[in-house]
Amino acid sequence: MATEHAPTASEYIVHHLTHLKSASQTSLVDWSVFHLDSLLFSVGLGFLAVIVMARAAAKATSGVPGRFQAAVEIMVEMVADQAKGIVHSPESRKFVAPVALTVFVWIFLMNAMDLLPLDVLPNIWAGIYGSAGHDPHHAYLRIVPTADLNATLGMSLAVLLICLYYNIKIKGFGGWMHELFTAPFGSHPVLYPINFAMQLIEFVAKTVSHGMRLFGNMYAGELIFMLIALMGAAWSGTFGSGLLWLGGVFAGTVWAIFHILIITLQAFIFMMLTLVYIGQAHESH
Repeated sequence: MATEHAPTASEYIVHHLTHLKSASQTSLVDWSVFHLDSLLFSVGLGFLAVIVMARAAAKATSGVPGRFQAAVEIMVEMVADQAKGIVHSPESRKFVAPVALTVFVWIFLMNAMDLLPLDVLPNIWAGIYGSAGHDPHHAYLRIVPTADLNATLGMSLAVLLICLYYNIKIKGFGGWMHELFTAPFGSHPVLYPINFAMQLIEFVAKTVSHGMRLFGNMYAGELIFMLIALMGAAWSGTFGSGLLWLGGVFAGTVWAIFHILIITLQAFIFMMLTLVYIGQAHESH
């Protein structure tokens, strides 16, 4: 019987960077291509965001607000002010401002999963997975949906669809088609292919960069937490490794505090770019 050994640093990181997938496959759906952990946590946190905002709305009072209501009001006013400054159509803002608020709260909650201790939820899942008769060493679980490129690109694609909708709604289908072939270089027929190619490049570049920016920052933050956790795993009772373990605790605490700024800033940037792209859909070239 082979003896178990502790994972090496590379094995530890690879394990934590592997997504939970299903091996099941039907005639219609191949579930193995889905990252089930990203789906689970993103949908669950989406419901949590709805519950939190609904609770704030239900408990809102016209008198002196409590701390929770005051915090929510500050956030709502901040988003409304940003939407008013970017999207100049009052009718559009009735939809766009709530979308921006949803984006900010939802992404903030997904980003905040990075602040949980790295091994807590994966170890709980490994225990459940092992008790079901499976090998706990193959119990993969990633808890930060925004560190998954599929999730962030999915959100940026949703923003693209909203932008296309407003392009057609504001300019009309014919007007938008005319803009696709005449901007930015002019309406000469020779320039039509170049204009259309530039417009496609612009849409693709915006969408890809929108999703990649959030993914890159959150993936890097997640990886740094893993490297810091490896410092803590160096504890073996010797003086040197003990200092390394204490260094890991200190570094993890400092990085977590700094990461609060990162997760908030990334949610804000994604929200602002959403407003900017939708605002641009209202403008004519």
